[in-house]
Amino acid sequence: MGKRSSQRRNAAMLDTDDTDSVSSSSTVGTDNMLVSGMEEIQLDKDSLLDQSLDALYEKRGSTREKALAAVIEAFNSSLQHEFVEKNYLIYEVDKWFSETEKFVTLLHQCLNSIKRGSAKEISLASHAIGLLALTTGPGGKAQEILEESMPPILQALKSGSEASKISSLLECLAIITFVGGNEAEDTEKSMQTMWQVVHPKLGSNVVASKPLPGVITAMVSSWSFLLTSIDGWANNPKNCQESITYFSTLLDKDDRSIRIAAGEALALIFEVGKLEKISGEAKESSDSSISREFTHIQGLRAKILNQVRVLSSEAGGKGSAKKDLNSQRSSFRDILDFLEDGYPPETSIKIGGESLNVTSWSQLIQLNFLRHFLGGGFVKHMQENEFLHDLFGFTPKRKQLPGDESRMSTSDKRWFKSPNSVVNKARTQIRNKQRMMAQGKNAGHFAVGIGDEM
Repeated sequence: MGKRSSQRRNAAMLDTDDTDSVSSSSTVGTDNMLVSGMEEIQLDKDSLLDQSLDALYEKRGSTREKALAAVIEAFNSSLQHEFVEKNYLIYEVDKWFSETEKFVTLLHQCLNSIKRGSAKEISLASHAIGLLALTTGPGGKAQEILEESMPPILQALKSGSEASKISSLLECLAIITFVGGNEAEDTEKSMQTMWQVVHPKLGSNVVASKPLPGVITAMVSSWSFLLTSIDGWANNPKNCQESITYFSTLLDKDDRSIRIAAGEALALIFEVGKLEKISGEAKESSDSSISREFTHIQGLRAKILNQVRVLSSEAGGKGSAKKDLNSQRSSFRDILDFLEDGYPPETSIKIGGESLNVTSWSQLIQLNFLRHFLGGGFVKHMQENEFLHDLFGFTPKRKQLPGDESRMSTSDKRWFKSPNSVVNKARTQIRNKQRMMAQGKNAGHFAVGIGDEM
Protein backbone atom coordinates (compact mmCIF):
# COMPACT_ATOMS: atom_id res chain seq x y z
CA MET A 1 0.00 0.00 0.00
CA GLY A 2 1.14 3.51 -0.74
CA LYS A 3 1.92 6.20 1.73
CA ARG A 4 -1.28 7.36 3.40
CA SER A 5 -1.57 11.07 4.11
CA SER A 6 -4.38 10.28 6.53
CA GLN A 7 -2.40 7.87 8.66
CA ARG A 8 -1.35 10.36 11.29
CA ARG A 9 -4.30 12.67 11.35
CA ASN A 10 -5.75 11.35 14.60
CA ALA A 11 -3.05 9.07 16.00
CA ALA A 12 -2.10 11.61 18.66
CA MET A 13 -5.37 11.04 20.45
CA LEU A 14 -4.61 7.33 20.78
CA ASP A 15 -1.13 8.01 22.10
CA THR A 16 -2.31 9.65 25.31
CA ASP A 17 -2.43 8.11 28.77
CA ASP A 18 -6.22 8.09 28.79
CA THR A 19 -7.47 4.68 29.94
CA ASP A 20 -11.20 5.27 29.65
CA SER A 21 -12.81 2.29 27.94
CA VAL A 22 -15.41 2.05 25.22
CA SER A 23 -18.69 0.67 26.43
CA SER A 24 -22.10 -0.31 25.11
CA SER A 25 -23.52 1.44 22.04
CA SER A 26 -27.18 1.01 22.97
CA THR A 27 -29.39 3.81 21.56
CA VAL A 28 -31.19 5.46 24.44
CA GLY A 29 -32.75 8.81 25.18
CA THR A 30 -35.59 10.59 26.82
CA ASP A 31 -36.64 12.82 23.95
CA ASN A 32 -35.86 13.62 20.33
CA MET A 33 -33.04 15.95 21.29
CA LEU A 34 -31.30 13.23 23.26
CA VAL A 35 -31.77 10.72 20.44
CA SER A 36 -30.28 13.23 18.02
CA GLY A 37 -27.37 13.76 20.34
CA MET A 38 -26.84 10.06 20.63
CA GLU A 39 -26.77 9.71 16.86
CA GLU A 40 -23.98 12.26 16.92
CA ILE A 41 -22.17 10.22 19.55
CA GLN A 42 -22.55 7.10 17.41
CA LEU A 43 -20.85 9.02 14.61
CA ASP A 44 -18.11 9.88 17.09
CA LYS A 45 -17.76 6.19 17.89
CA ASP A 46 -17.43 5.39 14.21
CA SER A 47 -14.86 8.16 13.85
CA LEU A 48 -12.92 6.80 16.81
CA LEU A 49 -12.84 3.36 15.23
CA ASP A 50 -11.61 4.87 11.96
CA GLN A 51 -8.96 6.78 13.87
CA SER A 52 -7.84 3.53 15.48
CA LEU A 53 -7.60 1.93 12.06
CA ASP A 54 -5.43 4.83 10.87
CA ALA A 55 -3.21 4.55 13.95
CA LEU A 56 -2.38 0.92 13.14
CA TYR A 57 -0.09 2.30 10.41
CA GLU A 58 2.03 4.17 12.95
CA LYS A 59 5.64 3.12 13.51
CA ARG A 60 5.43 3.53 17.25
CA GLY A 61 4.48 0.23 18.89
CA SER A 62 2.74 1.79 21.88
CA THR A 63 0.47 3.75 19.53
CA ARG A 64 -0.50 0.57 17.68
CA GLU A 65 -1.15 -1.20 20.97
CA LYS A 66 -3.51 1.54 22.12
CA ALA A 67 -5.23 1.52 18.74
CA LEU A 68 -5.75 -2.25 18.95
CA ALA A 69 -7.12 -1.89 22.47
CA ALA A 70 -9.60 0.69 21.17
CA VAL A 71 -10.62 -1.63 18.32
CA ILE A 72 -11.22 -4.45 20.79
CA GLU A 73 -13.35 -2.21 23.00
CA ALA A 74 -15.38 -1.08 20.01
CA PHE A 75 -16.01 -4.62 18.76
CA ASN A 76 -16.86 -5.79 22.27
CA SER A 77 -19.25 -2.95 23.02
CA SER A 78 -21.33 -3.19 19.84
CA LEU A 79 -21.74 -5.30 16.73
CA GLN A 80 -19.67 -3.54 14.08
CA HIS A 81 -21.54 -4.88 11.06
CA GLU A 82 -21.49 -1.54 9.23
CA PHE A 83 -17.77 -1.22 9.78
CA VAL A 84 -16.94 -4.60 8.25
CA GLU A 85 -19.20 -3.91 5.26
CA LYS A 86 -17.89 -0.44 4.44
CA ASN A 87 -14.95 0.50 2.24
CA TYR A 88 -11.89 2.23 3.66
CA LEU A 89 -11.74 5.78 2.28
CA ILE A 90 -8.33 7.38 2.04
CA TYR A 91 -7.54 11.02 1.28
CA GLU A 92 -4.60 11.40 -1.05
CA VAL A 93 -3.55 14.44 -3.04
CA ASP A 94 -6.91 16.16 -3.56
CA LYS A 95 -9.40 13.31 -3.98
CA TRP A 96 -11.09 10.56 -2.00
CA PHE A 97 -11.04 7.03 -3.29
CA SER A 98 -12.12 3.61 -2.01
CA GLU A 99 -9.18 1.28 -1.66
CA THR A 100 -10.54 -1.80 0.07
CA GLU A 101 -13.12 -3.08 2.50
CA LYS A 102 -12.49 -1.97 6.05
CA PHE A 103 -12.53 -5.51 7.39
CA VAL A 104 -9.70 -6.42 5.00
CA THR A 105 -7.70 -3.36 6.02
CA LEU A 106 -8.17 -4.13 9.72
CA LEU A 107 -7.29 -7.79 9.18
CA HIS A 108 -4.09 -7.01 7.30
CA GLN A 109 -2.95 -4.46 9.85
CA CYS A 110 -3.60 -6.91 12.67
CA LEU A 111 -1.61 -9.55 10.81
CA ASN A 112 1.22 -7.05 10.38
CA SER A 113 1.16 -6.57 14.16
CA ILE A 114 1.39 -10.33 14.65
CA LYS A 115 4.38 -10.43 12.30
CA ARG A 116 6.37 -7.54 13.75
CA GLY A 117 4.89 -6.52 17.09
CA SER A 118 5.77 -7.07 20.73
CA ALA A 119 4.18 -9.89 22.72
CA LYS A 120 1.55 -7.46 23.96
CA GLU A 121 0.78 -6.20 20.46
CA ILE A 122 0.53 -9.76 19.15
CA SER A 123 -1.91 -10.64 21.94
CA LEU A 124 -4.08 -7.61 21.17
CA ALA A 125 -4.00 -8.18 17.41
CA SER A 126 -4.93 -11.85 17.87
CA HIS A 127 -7.92 -10.89 19.98
CA ALA A 128 -9.02 -8.26 17.46
CA ILE A 129 -8.92 -10.81 14.63
CA GLY A 130 -11.06 -13.21 16.66
CA LEU A 131 -13.61 -10.48 17.30
CA LEU A 132 -13.60 -9.59 13.62
CA ALA A 133 -14.44 -13.20 12.74
CA LEU A 134 -17.26 -13.37 15.28
CA THR A 135 -18.66 -10.12 13.90
CA THR A 136 -18.62 -11.21 10.27
CA GLY A 137 -20.11 -14.62 11.08
CA PRO A 138 -19.78 -17.70 8.84
CA GLY A 139 -19.29 -17.05 5.14
CA GLY A 140 -16.76 -15.73 2.67
CA LYS A 141 -15.29 -13.08 4.96
CA ALA A 142 -14.71 -15.52 7.83
CA GLN A 143 -13.13 -18.00 5.43
CA GLU A 144 -10.83 -15.27 4.13
CA ILE A 145 -9.86 -14.37 7.70
CA LEU A 146 -8.91 -18.00 8.37
CA GLU A 147 -6.93 -18.42 5.16
CA GLU A 148 -5.06 -15.12 5.54
CA SER A 149 -4.33 -15.59 9.25
CA MET A 150 -3.04 -19.16 9.32
CA PRO A 151 0.52 -18.51 7.99
CA PRO A 152 1.30 -15.56 10.32
CA ILE A 153 -0.17 -17.40 13.32
CA LEU A 154 1.88 -20.53 12.61
CA GLN A 155 5.00 -18.39 12.24
CA ALA A 156 4.30 -16.53 15.48
CA LEU A 157 3.92 -19.83 17.34
CA LYS A 158 7.47 -20.71 16.31
CA SER A 159 9.09 -17.75 18.03
CA GLY A 160 9.04 -16.82 21.68
CA SER A 161 7.36 -18.54 24.59
CA GLU A 162 5.48 -15.73 26.34
CA ALA A 163 2.38 -17.34 27.83
CA SER A 164 0.07 -14.41 27.08
CA LYS A 165 1.14 -14.27 23.43
CA ILE A 166 0.88 -18.01 22.77
CA SER A 167 -2.44 -18.24 24.61
CA SER A 168 -3.90 -15.37 22.58
CA LEU A 169 -2.73 -16.91 19.33
CA LEU A 170 -4.30 -20.25 20.24
CA GLU A 171 -7.61 -18.66 21.18
CA CYS A 172 -7.60 -16.60 17.99
CA LEU A 173 -6.93 -19.74 15.94
CA ALA A 174 -9.81 -21.50 17.69
CA ILE A 175 -12.28 -18.68 16.99
CA ILE A 176 -11.38 -18.08 13.35
CA THR A 177 -11.42 -21.82 12.63
CA PHE A 178 -14.73 -22.31 14.42
CA VAL A 179 -16.35 -19.51 12.41
CA GLY A 180 -14.49 -19.73 9.10
CA GLY A 181 -13.61 -23.41 8.72
CA ASN A 182 -15.86 -24.93 6.07
CA GLU A 183 -14.43 -28.45 6.11
CA ALA A 184 -13.49 -30.90 8.84
CA GLU A 185 -9.95 -30.83 7.44
CA ASP A 186 -9.66 -27.14 8.33
CA THR A 187 -10.64 -27.86 11.92
CA GLU A 188 -8.40 -30.90 12.26
CA LYS A 189 -5.44 -28.92 10.90
CA SER A 190 -5.93 -26.22 13.53
CA MET A 191 -6.38 -28.83 16.27
CA GLN A 192 -3.13 -30.49 15.20
CA THR A 193 -1.35 -27.13 15.27
CA MET A 194 -2.58 -26.60 18.83
CA TRP A 195 -1.47 -30.09 19.80
CA GLN A 196 2.03 -29.37 18.53
CA VAL A 197 2.33 -26.46 20.93
CA VAL A 198 2.58 -28.94 23.81
CA HIS A 199 3.95 -31.82 21.71
CA PRO A 200 6.44 -30.12 19.34
CA LYS A 201 8.11 -33.45 18.58
CA LEU A 202 5.03 -34.30 16.50
CA GLY A 203 5.79 -31.59 13.94
CA SER A 204 7.97 -28.66 13.00
CA ASN A 205 5.50 -25.82 13.54
CA VAL A 206 6.81 -24.77 16.95
CA VAL A 207 10.03 -24.60 18.92
CA ALA A 208 10.50 -27.48 21.38
CA SER A 209 10.15 -25.99 24.87
CA LYS A 210 8.31 -26.88 28.03
CA PRO A 211 4.93 -25.12 27.88
CA LEU A 212 3.85 -22.94 30.77
CA PRO A 213 0.64 -23.77 32.70
CA GLY A 214 -1.28 -20.91 31.09
CA VAL A 215 -0.33 -22.15 27.63
CA ILE A 216 -1.40 -25.71 28.43
CA THR A 217 -4.77 -24.48 29.71
CA ALA A 218 -5.29 -22.32 26.61
CA MET A 219 -4.33 -25.19 24.32
CA VAL A 220 -6.68 -27.69 25.97
CA SER A 221 -9.58 -25.22 26.05
CA SER A 222 -9.05 -24.13 22.43
CA TRP A 223 -8.62 -27.70 21.23
CA SER A 224 -11.79 -28.79 23.04
CA PHE A 225 -13.71 -25.84 21.62
CA LEU A 226 -12.87 -26.97 18.10
CA LEU A 227 -13.66 -30.61 18.88
CA THR A 228 -17.27 -29.56 19.55
CA SER A 229 -17.61 -28.51 15.91
CA ILE A 230 -16.65 -31.69 14.04
CA ASP A 231 -18.17 -35.15 13.76
CA GLY A 232 -16.37 -38.44 13.52
CA TRP A 233 -13.04 -37.40 15.04
CA ALA A 234 -13.51 -39.45 18.20
CA ASN A 235 -14.54 -42.51 16.18
CA ASN A 236 -10.86 -43.03 15.38
CA PRO A 237 -9.38 -45.08 18.26
CA LYS A 238 -5.88 -43.68 17.63
CA ASN A 239 -7.16 -40.11 18.07
CA CYS A 240 -8.94 -41.07 21.27
CA GLN A 241 -6.08 -43.03 22.79
CA GLU A 242 -3.48 -40.31 22.31
CA SER A 243 -5.73 -37.53 23.62
CA ILE A 244 -7.19 -39.46 26.54
CA THR A 245 -3.73 -40.58 27.65
CA TYR A 246 -2.36 -37.04 27.63
CA PHE A 247 -5.36 -35.43 29.31
CA SER A 248 -5.27 -38.11 31.99
CA THR A 249 -1.72 -37.05 32.88
CA LEU A 250 -2.91 -33.44 33.16
CA LEU A 251 -5.38 -34.42 35.89
CA ASP A 252 -2.34 -34.93 38.15
CA LYS A 253 -0.92 -31.44 37.55
CA ASP A 254 -0.76 -28.92 40.38
CA ASP A 255 -2.49 -26.16 38.40
CA ARG A 256 -6.26 -26.27 38.93
CA SER A 257 -7.09 -24.53 35.67
CA ILE A 258 -5.20 -27.26 33.81
CA ARG A 259 -7.01 -29.99 35.72
CA ILE A 260 -10.45 -28.50 35.04
CA ALA A 261 -9.73 -27.95 31.34
CA ALA A 262 -8.40 -31.50 30.99
CA GLY A 263 -11.37 -32.98 32.86
CA GLU A 264 -13.87 -31.19 30.64
CA ALA A 265 -11.94 -32.23 27.53
CA LEU A 266 -12.10 -35.87 28.63
CA ALA A 267 -15.85 -35.61 29.30
CA LEU A 268 -16.27 -34.13 25.82
CA ILE A 269 -14.29 -36.93 24.17
CA PHE A 270 -16.42 -39.56 25.90
CA GLU A 271 -19.56 -37.64 24.94
CA VAL A 272 -18.85 -37.08 21.24
CA GLY A 273 -17.13 -40.44 20.81
CA LYS A 274 -19.98 -42.56 22.23
CA LEU A 275 -17.21 -44.92 23.26
CA GLU A 276 -19.46 -47.49 24.87
CA LYS A 277 -21.16 -48.17 21.55
CA ILE A 278 -17.91 -48.08 19.59
CA SER A 279 -16.24 -50.40 22.10
CA GLY A 280 -18.97 -52.98 21.55
CA GLU A 281 -18.51 -52.74 17.80
CA ALA A 282 -14.74 -53.08 18.21
CA LYS A 283 -15.15 -56.36 20.08
CA GLU A 284 -16.96 -57.77 17.08
CA SER A 285 -14.37 -56.43 14.62
CA SER A 286 -12.06 -58.85 12.86
CA ASP A 287 -9.24 -56.28 13.18
CA SER A 288 -7.45 -57.30 16.36
CA SER A 289 -5.51 -54.00 16.54
CA ILE A 290 -8.75 -51.99 16.76
CA SER A 291 -10.04 -54.26 19.50
CA ARG A 292 -6.79 -53.86 21.48
CA GLU A 293 -6.89 -50.06 21.16
CA PHE A 294 -10.41 -49.82 22.51
CA THR A 295 -9.59 -52.24 25.30
CA HIS A 296 -6.76 -49.89 26.25
CA ILE A 297 -9.13 -46.91 26.13
CA GLN A 298 -11.52 -48.68 28.48
CA GLY A 299 -8.63 -49.25 30.88
CA LEU A 300 -7.81 -45.54 30.70
CA ARG A 301 -11.45 -44.74 31.37
CA ALA A 302 -11.34 -46.71 34.63
CA LYS A 303 -8.18 -44.85 35.68
CA ILE A 304 -9.75 -41.49 34.81
CA LEU A 305 -12.87 -42.33 36.78
CA ASN A 306 -10.76 -42.80 39.92
CA GLN A 307 -8.90 -39.53 39.27
CA VAL A 308 -12.15 -37.63 38.77
CA ARG A 309 -13.65 -39.12 41.93
CA VAL A 310 -10.69 -37.86 43.97
CA LEU A 311 -10.76 -34.39 42.43
CA SER A 312 -14.51 -34.05 42.99
CA SER A 313 -13.97 -34.26 46.75
CA GLU A 314 -10.48 -32.80 47.11
CA ALA A 315 -9.95 -31.24 50.51
CA GLY A 316 -7.35 -28.74 49.37
CA GLY A 317 -3.59 -28.45 49.31
CA LYS A 318 -3.14 -29.19 45.63
CA GLY A 319 -2.74 -25.96 43.73
CA SER A 320 -2.08 -22.52 45.19
CA ALA A 321 -5.40 -20.82 44.35
CA LYS A 322 -7.67 -22.24 47.03
CA LYS A 323 -10.48 -19.91 46.06
CA ASP A 324 -10.88 -22.06 42.93
CA LEU A 325 -11.32 -25.26 44.91
CA ASN A 326 -15.11 -25.10 44.92
CA SER A 327 -15.12 -24.54 41.18
CA GLN A 328 -12.96 -27.62 40.71
CA ARG A 329 -15.17 -29.74 42.93
CA SER A 330 -18.32 -28.63 41.13
CA SER A 331 -16.83 -29.28 37.70
CA PHE A 332 -15.53 -32.73 38.59
CA ARG A 333 -18.78 -33.71 40.27
CA ASP A 334 -20.50 -32.99 36.97
CA ILE A 335 -17.86 -35.03 35.16
CA LEU A 336 -18.25 -37.87 37.65
CA ASP A 337 -22.04 -37.90 37.22
CA PHE A 338 -21.55 -38.09 33.47
CA LEU A 339 -18.93 -40.85 33.47
CA GLU A 340 -20.73 -42.97 36.06
CA ASP A 341 -24.39 -42.47 35.16
CA GLY A 342 -24.43 -40.65 31.82
CA TYR A 343 -26.01 -37.47 33.20
CA PRO A 344 -25.02 -34.45 31.06
CA PRO A 345 -24.29 -31.07 32.67
CA GLU A 346 -27.20 -28.66 32.89
CA THR A 347 -26.53 -24.94 33.07
CA SER A 348 -28.77 -21.91 32.67
CA ILE A 349 -27.76 -18.25 32.61
CA LYS A 350 -29.89 -15.13 32.27
CA ILE A 351 -29.14 -12.75 29.40
CA GLY A 352 -31.33 -9.68 29.20
CA GLY A 353 -34.19 -11.43 30.96
CA GLU A 354 -34.06 -14.55 28.77
CA SER A 355 -32.54 -17.88 29.77
CA LEU A 356 -29.76 -19.54 27.81
CA ASN A 357 -29.82 -23.26 28.59
CA VAL A 358 -27.09 -25.80 27.84
CA THR A 359 -27.50 -29.53 28.34
CA SER A 360 -24.33 -31.12 26.95
CA TRP A 361 -20.59 -30.94 27.38
CA SER A 362 -20.26 -29.63 23.83
CA GLN A 363 -22.54 -26.68 24.53
CA LEU A 364 -21.00 -26.00 27.93
CA ILE A 365 -17.49 -25.88 26.50
CA GLN A 366 -18.65 -23.57 23.70
CA LEU A 367 -20.38 -21.30 26.19
CA ASN A 368 -17.45 -21.11 28.59
CA PHE A 369 -14.92 -20.51 25.83
CA LEU A 370 -16.93 -17.68 24.25
CA ARG A 371 -17.65 -16.09 27.64
CA HIS A 372 -13.94 -16.10 28.35
CA PHE A 373 -12.98 -14.75 24.93
CA LEU A 374 -15.63 -12.01 24.77
CA GLY A 375 -15.33 -11.01 28.42
CA GLY A 376 -17.42 -7.90 29.05
CA GLY A 377 -18.76 -8.07 25.49
CA PHE A 378 -20.40 -11.47 25.93
CA VAL A 379 -23.86 -10.16 26.86
CA LYS A 380 -23.88 -7.63 24.02
CA HIS A 381 -22.93 -10.29 21.49
CA MET A 382 -25.46 -12.76 22.85
CA GLN A 383 -28.14 -10.11 22.50
CA GLU A 384 -27.24 -8.97 18.98
CA ASN A 385 -24.98 -11.52 17.26
CA GLU A 386 -27.09 -13.78 15.04
CA PHE A 387 -24.28 -16.31 14.72
CA LEU A 388 -24.38 -16.89 18.48
CA HIS A 389 -28.18 -16.98 18.42
CA ASP A 390 -28.02 -19.82 15.91
CA LEU A 391 -25.21 -21.58 17.75
CA PHE A 392 -27.08 -21.79 21.06
CA GLY A 393 -30.65 -21.64 19.76
CA PHE A 394 -31.09 -18.45 21.77
CA THR A 395 -33.73 -15.80 21.10
CA PRO A 396 -33.07 -12.51 22.94
CA LYS A 397 -35.79 -10.24 24.25
CA ARG A 398 -36.91 -7.19 22.29
CA LYS A 399 -34.09 -4.70 21.93
CA GLN A 400 -34.08 -1.56 24.02
CA LEU A 401 -35.87 1.30 22.27
CA PRO A 402 -34.87 4.99 22.16
CA GLY A 403 -36.29 6.90 25.09
CA ASP A 404 -35.70 4.16 27.68
CA GLU A 405 -32.94 5.93 29.54
CA SER A 406 -33.86 4.19 32.77
CA ARG A 407 -32.29 1.01 31.39
CA MET A 408 -28.94 2.57 30.60
CA SER A 409 -26.08 0.59 32.07
CA THR A 410 -23.42 2.26 34.17
CA SER A 411 -20.93 1.83 31.34
CA ASP A 412 -23.42 3.40 28.89
CA LYS A 413 -23.80 6.44 31.10
CA ARG A 414 -20.05 6.75 31.44
CA TRP A 415 -19.70 6.55 27.64
CA PHE A 416 -22.47 9.01 26.80
CA LYS A 417 -22.46 11.47 29.71
CA SER A 418 -19.06 11.67 31.34
CA PRO A 419 -17.23 14.86 30.31
CA ASN A 420 -13.95 12.95 30.64
CA SER A 421 -15.01 10.01 28.46
CA VAL A 422 -13.14 9.01 25.33
CA VAL A 423 -16.17 9.98 23.23
CA ASN A 424 -16.40 13.53 24.55
CA LYS A 425 -12.68 14.02 24.17
CA ALA A 426 -12.76 12.59 20.66
CA ARG A 427 -15.76 14.74 19.74
CA THR A 428 -13.94 17.87 20.93
CA GLN A 429 -10.89 17.00 18.86
CA ILE A 430 -12.98 16.22 15.80
CA ARG A 431 -14.82 19.55 16.07
CA ASN A 432 -11.54 21.38 16.45
CA LYS A 433 -10.19 19.66 13.36
CA GLN A 434 -13.38 20.47 11.46
CA ARG A 435 -13.03 24.16 12.32
CA MET A 436 -9.38 24.15 11.30
CA MET A 437 -10.13 22.40 8.03
CA ALA A 438 -13.04 24.71 7.31
CA GLN A 439 -10.73 27.68 7.78
CA GLY A 440 -8.20 26.02 5.49
CA LYS A 441 -10.86 25.43 2.82
CA ASN A 442 -11.78 29.08 2.90
CA ALA A 443 -8.16 29.81 2.18
CA GLY A 444 -8.04 27.19 -0.59
CA HIS A 445 -5.81 24.63 1.18
CA PHE A 446 -8.18 21.66 1.44
CA ALA A 447 -10.55 20.05 -1.05
CA VAL A 448 -12.44 17.83 1.41
CA GLY A 449 -13.00 18.07 5.16
CA ILE A 450 -13.87 15.38 7.66
CA GLY A 451 -17.46 16.49 7.92
CA ASP A 452 -18.08 17.15 4.21
CA GLU A 453 -20.38 15.09 2.06
CA MET A 454 -18.76 13.15 -0.77
